Amino acid sequence: MTAGPLPATGALVPLRLPARPRAAVLVLHGGRADGLGPARPWQLAALRMRPFHRALADALPDDVLLAGVRYRVRGWNGTRADPVPDTLDALGQLAALAGPVPTVLVGHSMGGRAALRAAGHPQVGGLLALAPWWPPDEEPGPLAGRRVVVLHGARDRVTAPADSADLVRRARGTAERAAMALVRDGDHAMLRRPGFWHGTTAAVVAHLLDPGGRPDPLPPECYAPGPVPVL
Repeated sequence: MTAGPLPATGALVPLRLPARPRAAVLVLHGGRADGLGPARPWQLAALRMRPFHRALADALPDDVLLAGVRYRVRGWNGTRADPVPDTLDALGQLAALAGPVPTVLVGHSMGGRAALRAAGHPQVGGLLALAPWWPPDEEPGPLAGRRVVVLHGARDRVTAPADSADLVRRARGTAERAAMALVRDGDHAMLRRPGFWHGTTAAVVAHLLDPGGRPDPLPPECYAPGPVPVL
């Protein structure tokens, strides 16, 4: 992996750029409910994802492109949903850069909400949401043919695991597969049990990109109705 981000292309921030990518992973960091100040790479929400960048780079084949999204502003800002057009712009720039390669979105908190809204993009085949901010009125959106996985800290006091579980239940009506697991003792910032968060994220993404060749790290009960398993 490169020592730092490569030159950004608009909203797209390449982190690892193979000569001939066969697939891509786009990482969306969190933010704020409201905030029109500029988003910067040194803000905590962005820095929090750097260990995930490293874990993904170590776990995925060298021909998988890894990139982030550069938001214009820090907040969601109500009906403006500011990170969503940024994410769609990044996906468009990714297609122009690498071609129509299958892509997995990885989003934390507000980034998980933006990823859900962008999951209908034709390149997106899978979504991993980490402690997503999915309010009760959030809709699953067009998820046909997509695989959706949620990891949510059991002790999260910022976003609600119950809201995530409710949306996963609703997504099972349209998504190809939808799964959720609670991270035992996990918090919203993913600072408790960091090795579990990073390793499981990398393993889930590897499986989403290559379901036949990489094993699913989640037990079958994560995909079934009933109580959400705690890992």
